[in-house]
Amino acid sequence: MSSYSPDRFQSTPLVTPAPSSSPVRRHQQAVASRHRAGTNLTTVLSRPGHRPVHALVLPAGPALYDAVRRALTGDGPAVLPLSPDLPRPALEAALAAMRPTHVVTPDGVRREPDGVPSDAALIIATSGSTGAPKGVELTADALFASARASLARLGAGEGDRWLCCLPPSHISGAQVLVRSLLCGAEPIVHPRFSPAAVAASGADHVSLVPTQLRRMLDSGADVAAFRTILLGGAAAPSGLLAEARASGARIVTTYGMSETSGGCVYDGVPLDGVDVAIGGDGRVRIAGPVLLSGYRLRDEPHLDGGWFVTSDLGSVEDGRLTVLGRADDVINTGGRKVVAGAVAEVLSGHPAVRDVVVVGRPDPEWGEIVVAVVTGRTGLKVGLDDLRAFAKERLPAYAAPRAVELVPRIPLLPNGKPDMVALRNRNRD
Repeated sequence: MSSYSPDRFQSTPLVTPAPSSSPVRRHQQAVASRHRAGTNLTTVLSRPGHRPVHALVLPAGPALYDAVRRALTGDGPAVLPLSPDLPRPALEAALAAMRPTHVVTPDGVRREPDGVPSDAALIIATSGSTGAPKGVELTADALFASARASLARLGAGEGDRWLCCLPPSHISGAQVLVRSLLCGAEPIVHPRFSPAAVAASGADHVSLVPTQLRRMLDSGADVAAFRTILLGGAAAPSGLLAEARASGARIVTTYGMSETSGGCVYDGVPLDGVDVAIGGDGRVRIAGPVLLSGYRLRDEPHLDGGWFVTSDLGSVEDGRLTVLGRADDVINTGGRKVVAGAVAEVLSGHPAVRDVVVVGRPDPEWGEIVVAVVTGRTGLKVGLDDLRAFAKERLPAYAAPRAVELVPRIPLLPNGKPDMVALRNRNRD
């Protein structure tokens, strides 16, 4: 991977040129006009805190798409999409943490006190899968850089239709809207996930999380209906990928997060303009034009010498990134360190396992023990002894689970990621 220099990206065009008569070209010309007039989206105002931010508690649809478009072109306020399905206490907690200037609901608008830095176009409240959420501030330049590189890698172009069946309050759903804007075609929006409806949508491209892909396969839906299925949000078991590809699905696995404007590594290879390295602590580090500009209402440093330091452990070989698991998913059991994600990947290959997440739990003897939370396949039995034996054939004995919990379904957050807080706290007094 090449070294990163911030100056390297200053002359990069915002979007790829398109025919002058097309909707996407008219949008590109509007952005270019702002640059020529000295009103780049990152320099509209000289001081932070002068751009209003509207929390959009709206369902996916034309109103939300138009608000995102106006935020990216500079014609409207910055936006903070929030799911209208959030329980009232969770919604109020998110609003208290993010402090938008306005709250937009189907019932109207209410004003609040605090703006955002002038270059922020989109604020994403992180999932909080392992703790309290943060508000990730992303500029239009970062979002467009990500979307442009994604479209180039996929060979997507003008007129391509994207299906949005992930919440726009999360970066994966929001990026579907940004890519649609660059393609000059409104997204197809499915507020509720239905495998049959997704397969029949007529879209060219779709972003899914592994749970959604699993449900499509289980339902017999045609996963070959799309030119591309971007698969991200959580690690995809190798068995799931093999089954989907055998059914004709054209899958591209993605790695990224809100802080990188979404997926920035496709099938292990960084998108153009993105650099990936492994730090001395084993953590994945990312640099490039797709990075966040800061965190909402926090002064903490968000970059280390131009690099965003993730919470994931990884390795790079021949230019290809392998993510091993989260740094906070390392289980210390009897003085031995176990990467939970690696154990889950092995257990997912057991024929009776439909879905699995591995967590660490406090234990008076071992410090922590390896616990597998498992959803079994219909008609097949799975138990601790069987899974331990299966794991020991493929991993060191100390990495084999010491407890198995069978659940009908893995608890998920709205963005499709496993709810790690709920999983770690299961069955605790």
